[in-house]
Amino acid sequence: MSYVLGISCFYHDAAVCLLKDGKILACAQEERFTREKHDDDFPVNAVNYCLSEAGIDISKVDHVGFYEKPLLKFERILESYIDYFPKSYKVFVLAISTWLRKKLWMKEVIKKELGYKRDIYFIEHHLSHAASSFLVSPFEESAILTVDGVGEWATATLGTGKGNDIKTLKEIHWPQSLGMFYSAFTYYLGFKVNDAEYKVMGAAPYGRPVYADLIKKELIEIKDDGSFKLNLDYFEYHYGLKMVGRKFEKLFGHPIRDSKNKMEDFHWDVAASLQEVTNEVMVKMANNLYKETGLKNICLAGGVALNCVANSKILEQTPFENMFIQPAAGDAGGALGVALYIDNVILKNGRRTQFANSFLGPEFSNEEIRRFLKEKNIAFEELSNDELIKKTAELIFQQKVVGWFQGRMEWGPRALGNRSILADARNKENWQRVNLKIKFRESFRPFAPVVLEEDAQDYFNVPKNVYGGITPAAFMLLIANVKKEKQQEIPAVTHVDGSARLQTISRKQNPLYYDLIKEFKNMTGCPILINTSFNMAGEPIVCSPEDAFNCFTKTQIDVLIMNNFLIDKNA
Repeated sequence: MSYVLGISCFYHDAAVCLLKDGKILACAQEERFTREKHDDDFPVNAVNYCLSEAGIDISKVDHVGFYEKPLLKFERILESYIDYFPKSYKVFVLAISTWLRKKLWMKEVIKKELGYKRDIYFIEHHLSHAASSFLVSPFEESAILTVDGVGEWATATLGTGKGNDIKTLKEIHWPQSLGMFYSAFTYYLGFKVNDAEYKVMGAAPYGRPVYADLIKKELIEIKDDGSFKLNLDYFEYHYGLKMVGRKFEKLFGHPIRDSKNKMEDFHWDVAASLQEVTNEVMVKMANNLYKETGLKNICLAGGVALNCVANSKILEQTPFENMFIQPAAGDAGGALGVALYIDNVILKNGRRTQFANSFLGPEFSNEEIRRFLKEKNIAFEELSNDELIKKTAELIFQQKVVGWFQGRMEWGPRALGNRSILADARNKENWQRVNLKIKFRESFRPFAPVVLEEDAQDYFNVPKNVYGGITPAAFMLLIANVKKEKQQEIPAVTHVDGSARLQTISRKQNPLYYDLIKEFKNMTGCPILINTSFNMAGEPIVCSPEDAFNCFTKTQIDVLIMNNFLIDKNA
């Protein structure tokens, strides 16, 4: 029996993955345990969870890997600060103490935190990204595109995978970065960097891309092959404490939006323009990758691969026929990538697993949940699975909002049916109700429809090859246009531009979740529900029964269902 542990941390979304004989046994982000969103600290709680899932302690782990090379990253940071000195002085002072105290000594940190006594592997950041997608994809051979803010030096890579061999063909290097470019606009629009980029994506359909030409004229030069050059005179991320400053504000004629102020037409238009330019870069990169490789499959990874709109444009506007993205495409996924690379490539075991579903986190038994409810003196009703499905479908039909807590927690930033808030997609009022009174978030934010896989084409103009349980649509990583004749039927999940961030579900992926939606279809004729993550704004997705109950009591969720237990707020 062989165990490999992968770790990512100290930037954002610290996470851990444990392989047993090459198969994924457990994956989890540290934030779910500490309740600190995007927690970047050493993921000791996630490690402990993964080891407990295997029933082992650290002495039984054969190999540990870290998702990047700290020395190479430190080299880039030093060179960047020297290049932009003295403007970089403040950031240098802040960064250097952290690096000299902790980040530079990653091997010692891991050994100390875990009590681990064997060798530790380090592989490059973007290789971890590439491995996290390709090595668990259904493809024997594939093109690979990774795009994010920055790893060591690389900010994007174009490559190929065959068997368990990954080759990098081209790289784009710091400070040229599409991820940082997108984050700079996120900052300018008054949202939090490395947290709210998806809000900007959700805001884009409210505007018109009237600034796209200005952006391409002044801020980014895009070449036919998708490579690009940023005009760094307008940005400050490479040397300062801010992403952009006065010159950027002057270009657009508006100051950085205070997050307390409302979004105006200008802000919607900037978001739309940014998304259009991002789409153009990603599509050109992908088209160039196809030209270089001639392969029909593409694997994506890196934070930018969480941009559902750009992913869909790649499927629409390139010759690639099939796409794979694992759900934790950002930095958390690096923990999975390094573990896979060690097992598949370094140890020469070859590929031994495919990514079947995202349910890789903690689960809680009926006995544990019953004990929690009794200790807290919480009234509950216990139901069989059949009773649970029928009653939950009926409650949603009655316009109740349901907190749905089942089985193992999801891996990645999207709730996919085990830590979800569910509601009726046919009721337009649910859009605002769930946003404002349950999630406590911006009213413009769209909700994803979860649709029975076999019914998806009846409601959506689905991208090519979205079926099979291991595709981007299964992980809520694509958008699809709602058919015009269906938009009035499901208004709560139809965005202002007629699109929806789709999640397809098959019974093989998640039987209980599928059966619930099937029962709702039997009652109403509609095979679709609102599915949004079980959390409030600013908090991670719930992990434990206590997390779920706390969220339930602080919001206007009507009914909480944890495994076979139903808790009605009226009771």
